[in-house]
Amino acid sequence: MELTALVLIAVFFILLVFGVPVSFGIGLATLVTMLMSMDLTPAVTTMAQRMAGGLNSFALLAIPFFVLSGLIMGRGGIAKRLIECAMALIGALPGGLALVNVVSCMLFGAISGSAVAATSAIGSFMLPEMKKSGYDENFSAAVTAAASTTGLLIPPSNILIIYAIASGGVSIAALFLAGYLPGILVGLALMVICMIHAKRKGYPVGARLPLSVVVRKVLAAVPSLFLIFLVIGGIIGGIFTATEAGAIAVFYSIFLSMGVYREVKPAEFPNLLLKAAETTAIVLLLIAASTAMSWLLSYENIPQTFSSFLLGLSDNPIIILLLINLVLIVVGAFLDMTPAVLIFTPIFLPVAMQLGMSPLQFGIMIVLNLSIGLCSPPVGAVLFVTCAIAKTKLEKIIKPLLPLYAAMFVVLMLVTYVPWISEFLPDWLGL
Repeated sequence: MELTALVLIAVFFILLVFGVPVSFGIGLATLVTMLMSMDLTPAVTTMAQRMAGGLNSFALLAIPFFVLSGLIMGRGGIAKRLIECAMALIGALPGGLALVNVVSCMLFGAISGSAVAATSAIGSFMLPEMKKSGYDENFSAAVTAAASTTGLLIPPSNILIIYAIASGGVSIAALFLAGYLPGILVGLALMVICMIHAKRKGYPVGARLPLSVVVRKVLAAVPSLFLIFLVIGGIIGGIFTATEAGAIAVFYSIFLSMGVYREVKPAEFPNLLLKAAETTAIVLLLIAASTAMSWLLSYENIPQTFSSFLLGLSDNPIIILLLINLVLIVVGAFLDMTPAVLIFTPIFLPVAMQLGMSPLQFGIMIVLNLSIGLCSPPVGAVLFVTCAIAKTKLEKIIKPLLPLYAAMFVVLMLVTYVPWISEFLPDWLGL
């Protein structure tokens, strides 16, 4: 078993070093490892069956819908209205523009369900504005990168749907509700760091707007924010499933972007469909390959062996959970969120449950943990998008990111050791 695990890990990382795409790397590493104990034909057949089986889930149909609705909203003027709303509400506070950046990323990330989309949509507008107002461009880029990941916790979130499948059937509605408080806590922690940094650097404070202007800006953003209430309210109320909610989100985003705001032309829609198909294909290939690897891990009893190893290191749950978090932080710095959730959930979830942690709490913990990895070098996709928008280099934004990492880590520890943060809303609403 130990040899199998070593071969699997070694082949996978060698392929990554040579620039092989992650999904192909996972699939090839799994196939090579299978060949150690099977002939070629049964290995290939088993691999194909497991990959196909990994995609045979009704819940996965929600992903292309939410991807498409996020793309439509990203193009449809929603980001601009959310930024103007945040600017009207908190722009006059110390570090106002940085706070607006965080809140806008939280809101847009929640609506689109994508950290990369939030980075692109909010960063394209906020980074030039912050630079114009005297903010350090590297600090601005760091804030955008860290804040954009909050939308992975605040629903609707594709990665929470994937975790629900990987965990063996945790309620998607419960997971969506469980993400609210942790996501808001991360946003508040980042805002505290921004305010401290702004006061220390003496960044300018925005002018207070008349109440009539504030009300107008907030009302202009209400149609965009209504999507969150529509989707989550419908799921919690039992009116529709998460997949049906995705379809409704598409229709609502079309109505909003084409009918109300009129910033998406009908001629652009085929391109948006094509881009959604490309993004969905990448995600589903990752899911299929990761499912095959997860099966191989279970077939070789690696999760059980690893569980016994971890529980043998200490009888203190605090120490073991801290070790799990540290491992996931390292994993998140090298591996995309989707395969990381699919591969490591079967390994770590049994350990966490033996320590008294619910699958719901563990799901929020692993997503928050890997969100930190999403804005961490060397692989963090959000970092590269942010650097491209800010026209800066990766190494220049690491230093301003450090206090933001620390704030996110503090919230991660709270989520890990205080179950109430994740479980209060689902329990309150009986999910």
